[in-house]
Amino acid sequence: MRRSTLTAGILSGAVALVLAGCAPAPSAPTGGADAGGDYCARMVTNSGGLEDRSFNQSSWAGLQEAQEEFGIDAQVLVSTGETDLAPNVTQAVDSGCTFVLTVGYELADATLEEAGNFPDTHFAIVDETVDAPNVKPIVFDTAQASYLAGYLAAGVSKTGVVATFGGGNQPPVTLFMDGFVDGVAKYNEVHGTQVRALGWDKAAQDGVFTGDFEDINKGKTVTQGFLDQGADVILPVAGQVGEGAASAVLESGSASLIWVDNDGYETLPAEYRPVVLTSVLKNTGDAVVQIVGDDIDGEFSADPYIGTLENEGVALAPFHDLEASVPEELRAEIEALQAEIVAGGIVVDSPSAP
Repeated sequence: MRRSTLTAGILSGAVALVLAGCAPAPSAPTGGADAGGDYCARMVTNSGGLEDRSFNQSSWAGLQEAQEEFGIDAQVLVSTGETDLAPNVTQAVDSGCTFVLTVGYELADATLEEAGNFPDTHFAIVDETVDAPNVKPIVFDTAQASYLAGYLAAGVSKTGVVATFGGGNQPPVTLFMDGFVDGVAKYNEVHGTQVRALGWDKAAQDGVFTGDFEDINKGKTVTQGFLDQGADVILPVAGQVGEGAASAVLESGSASLIWVDNDGYETLPAEYRPVVLTSVLKNTGDAVVQIVGDDIDGEFSADPYIGTLENEGVALAPFHDLEASVPEELRAEIEALQAEIVAGGIVVDSPSAP
């Protein structure tokens, strides 16, 4: 999940393979649902696989929606390890499709290399910035929505302790964590409380990390440590590792979970629904649909798409089963905070901001 800026002269690789198959949208391109014609698109996942309950899954959902909306051919190449990455991007380009979507920092080098080799192919990459005239970065200012999540967590906590952890110390991860602890601090400022946020020191830009995004057991162990310290709201920013956090929270019987990237109430196993307080959403699917539509219309641009609260690229998910645990007054405060952020009255800053 690390985001770095790569320029067209820094080339490196990896090695591998795998293919799988098949496509909602804010607006249809000129010409309606069949405007795609012979247009085809390919997506390459990072090593987390397709059903990662995170950005691979939501990116693919967007491309599937584009397929349905625009009548295009869309397929996905699934990477299950580092050796799959570069060959999958090569295979996507060799398909002859003029649009290739890659997901995550692991694919940055391969995307840059193939973009240089095939300047007429249009690429988009999720959660990473690659500097090339035919590559569109899709990034999100998740600190804005995480700020609201931190305020919410502090407001519903009964112990006065909340926590967050990440899969790795990388900008797309720590961006969530920066916003979360700042939201907790804002709640304390407004209410004169002293809610503590464990797991992340914004000033030091360091905290608790599991070191990967797949090992569910690590997520459970880290979360249990936070629960033992009294935390009763947990925000994991660690892909599939977060499912281990959900397991520990469920077993505790007294805590709740805030998911990231997509709505955990919908994407996690149903057994965890009773403990999902909300999710910090990156509306990746909507961005993918819009970018594909623009490309079909001949309006592709390498200017980054940056999801914010203002353009609804990031948001808080509904409270679902835990709605009754969020007082009406707290909801009103969160809505007011969101309006202030959108208006520029509150600036949520982070060294990892896109």
